[in-house]
Amino acid sequence: MAKPSIYPTQPRYQERVKQTLQSSGFSQDAAIALLSLDAGQFLYVRRVMKGCIPQKLMDDLGSGLEATQFHALSAIVRLQCGQGRSAPVEPTIGLLAEEMAVDPSRASRIAADLVDRGYLQREVSQQDGRRSILALTDQAIALFDAFLAAKWQHTVRQFKDWPEQDILDFTRLFAAYIDGIGQQYPIKA
Repeated sequence: MAKPSIYPTQPRYQERVKQTLQSSGFSQDAAIALLSLDAGQFLYVRRVMKGCIPQKLMDDLGSGLEATQFHALSAIVRLQCGQGRSAPVEPTIGLLAEEMAVDPSRASRIAADLVDRGYLQREVSQQDGRRSILALTDQAIALFDAFLAAKWQHTVRQFKDWPEQDILDFTRLFAAYIDGIGQQYPIKA
């Protein structure tokens, strides 16, 4: 006899979650909508985690970079800007590894490859002259400019046929959803 599946696509799991949601006060329609949201969110996160979205844009731009390399460049920008942190920080290999959730040796290899390709350069820390930090080159900055232009072209195509009110409602509701997720699952610095 086959072992029962616990995966979210299985009707048994969906029924169990639907019952939990309904016993928490959600209507059947709301419970079904939340299950649909969960499935859609899973597919979106999968596309991001597997690098499908940035890889498509990297391929469109002919950059020759893999999604992981672009994620590293993005991580450096987040560190420099202090996104998800209390303040901007100087990007080191250790912080790059932390930001990318990889071990330091992997982060070091990725950074070295990006240095070789001309997207990163090593500089001396302004805070501690003994420490090496990572900095974007003009080539990396030009890539980000092109990436953002390409991303917004895709975004325009995505929302082009949406009524304005739907866009306004979606962005307002999505912002509320993200705020709630942040409260339920805070980022640990």
